[in-house]
Amino acid sequence: MTERDLLSSDSYSSDTYSSDVGSSEGYAHLAGTLADPTASSPPQPLREAVETAMRRYFKHLDGSQATDLYAMVMAEVEAPLLACVLEHTEGNQTRAADALGLNRGTLRKKLKLYGLIEGDAP
Repeated sequence: MTERDLLSSDSYSSDTYSSDVGSSEGYAHLAGTLADPTASSPPQPLREAVETAMRRYFKHLDGSQATDLYAMVMAEVEAPLLACVLEHTEGNQTRAADALGLNRGTLRKKLKLYGLIEGDAP
C-alpha cells in the first residue's frame, strides 16, 4: 500500500460521521464535507476526514520516518479541489479562480502542475 493509498482509503468508521447534515435542498448542506450525494450515510466533515486519514497514515508507518508530508497532503487535497471547482464552473478558469480566491495565473499554474489542463504550446 502506497502513501497515497493510506491517505485516500475509504475505511472511515461510522462513528466519525456528523449527525447534523443541514438542509436537504440542493447541495448547500454538503459545504465543508466529503460526501457522495447518492450515499445514504451522513457526510463526513473534511476536517474529520483529514484527521482520520492522517491517523491511519501514521499507524501504517509503524515507526518509519515520514518525509515531505506537507507537500504530499497538499497535493492530495489540492488536485481534487481544483478539479471539482473547475467542473463546477464548467471549465471557466476566471470563475474558478474567483471561487478559490486565487489569481487566474496562479490557478493556471496549479492546473498545469496537476495535469488538469495542457501546457501552452511553444
